[in-house]
Amino acid sequence: MPRMTAAAAAVEILKREGVAQAFGVPGAAINPFYRELKNVGGIKHTLARHVEGASHMAEGFTRAKAGNIGVCIGTSGPAGTDMITGLYSAIADSIPILCITGQAPVSKLHKEDFQAVDIASIAKPVTKKATTVLEAAQVPGVFQEAFHLMRSGRPGPVLIDLPIDVQLTEIEFDPETYEPLPVYKPQATRAQAEKALAFLLRSERPLIVAGGGIINADASDLLVEFAELTNVPVISTLMGWGTIPDDHELAAGMVGVQTSHRYGNETFLASDFVLGIGNRWANRHTGYNLEAYTKGRTFVHVDIEPTQLGKIFAPDYGIASDAKAALELFVEIAKELKAAGRLPDFSAWAASAQERKATLQRRTHFDNIPMKPQRVYEEMNKAFGPETRYVTTIGLSQIAAAQFLHVYKPRHWINCGQAGPLGWTIPAAIGAATADPETPIVALSGDYDFQFMIEELAVAAQHKVPYVHVLVNNAYLGLIRQAQAGLDINFQVNLEFENINTPEIGVYGVDHVKVAEGLGVKAIRVTDPDELGAAFEQAKKLAVEHRVPVVVEAILERVTNISMSKTVDMSNVTEFEELATEPGHAPTAIKTLKV
Repeated sequence: MPRMTAAAAAVEILKREGVAQAFGVPGAAINPFYRELKNVGGIKHTLARHVEGASHMAEGFTRAKAGNIGVCIGTSGPAGTDMITGLYSAIADSIPILCITGQAPVSKLHKEDFQAVDIASIAKPVTKKATTVLEAAQVPGVFQEAFHLMRSGRPGPVLIDLPIDVQLTEIEFDPETYEPLPVYKPQATRAQAEKALAFLLRSERPLIVAGGGIINADASDLLVEFAELTNVPVISTLMGWGTIPDDHELAAGMVGVQTSHRYGNETFLASDFVLGIGNRWANRHTGYNLEAYTKGRTFVHVDIEPTQLGKIFAPDYGIASDAKAALELFVEIAKELKAAGRLPDFSAWAASAQERKATLQRRTHFDNIPMKPQRVYEEMNKAFGPETRYVTTIGLSQIAAAQFLHVYKPRHWINCGQAGPLGWTIPAAIGAATADPETPIVALSGDYDFQFMIEELAVAAQHKVPYVHVLVNNAYLGLIRQAQAGLDINFQVNLEFENINTPEIGVYGVDHVKVAEGLGVKAIRVTDPDELGAAFEQAKKLAVEHRVPVVVEAILERVTNISMSKTVDMSNVTEFEELATEPGHAPTAIKTLKV
């Protein structure tokens, strides 16, 4: 039997589980693992500037391509605690990443050794499993189980903590005979699928709610096929955006209290049956007024995680199943029903959803200087085509993006949905671009998100990772300012100051252009909305020429309230800006405004 260090065995297993890329920051307690990364070879490594950044890079890497599992690596103590936010982000959005940390020697774990912290206990609530390996011979089994857990059931992250002496201990391990464990995913039965579709057959105004589980299952084509067979409109959740192209005749928009469309909410409120697939009824989708969301409608819920069924409200029927397995049955049965002439005619209902899409629009075309954010998204729609992959996290910038941008493919909207940590965007974009360098990436940040982990731009410069980063700057914590309005305060949310080194930008404070250039990337500042288009074109050219990110900073008016519900009620969304009343008000809307 071959003998090797436990760390070398771990690297061999990573390779055989399909890992070809890792992100991390070395340190004394994880250096033996890094030695084996070098000696064993076969896994590329990107050195992050912050360990939290490495965890977000791993998540972006996972989400860009079906089957990917991102790996992040750090040393003992604060490296692990820094990655907790990344683990939380991953488990919240059902994203598998593997976090590997170094640790003090086993004999020192109870002696308050330098940078010795019980990271497994800290990480337990935000992982599918977190383990400190105490016996070197257990390392292969722990890693094998980690990949099994990450891929089985509801996907999610795992943390493995390796004491330095465990890493260095030699064990017997034969990598040539290693095999991954079979993956377990619950699958709907034929009887369950038939019962679910019986609800559809009895309805008059059905909707499909397509969640992120469909994207995780790589089942978007099946979703579109099922929708087309039945002629049922599709509402995408924020995490499921891209399951059906925005310009498809059955795409009915998004629903919710923030990242929603006027027409999406109105179509949902007019429905009488909802089939949710791979979604979790998140509160930004349903709102807190569940009566408004559920009254007058029956619900069937399909989710890979059994405990999600009934968690937010009790569906009329629930199925614990992988989205792909359920959709395969739905398509099979729908074909049989269609051949037998038993499918209802939903064409009038589907047409009504498209009528709302053509009439209930928000305005994007404003010529104001400083510019309104809506104009930025209008120009982005013009500049960035259907092949674009967007990456963003949280804030007014993300909410407006979901209201105004267009997504045409699965995995082309990579958004930190539930956790929403500021700073996520830059490292996640780096991870996504590393996973799929052929797809053009556009990252989107508000000024505060951009500043949180701005140092990771140097990683992209060092490793030649090009993408375009749109930075909308109002020198405010915009979403928090808007939320504080209900409390009649405007407190500790102002970021403006007069920068003595850049007086020409007035009160907008941080000179993002200088900072970005100092980190090795290109940057363009735009103050006139009519110059945005040219700036985006220049950014695309510079990114290709220099193989680095290019930041396009748009200087916004200080205060713009983005449409959302003040009462967290999807039936009561406030429109703060004037609506589109003629086609020129929303020139890049999916459908030309009908007046």
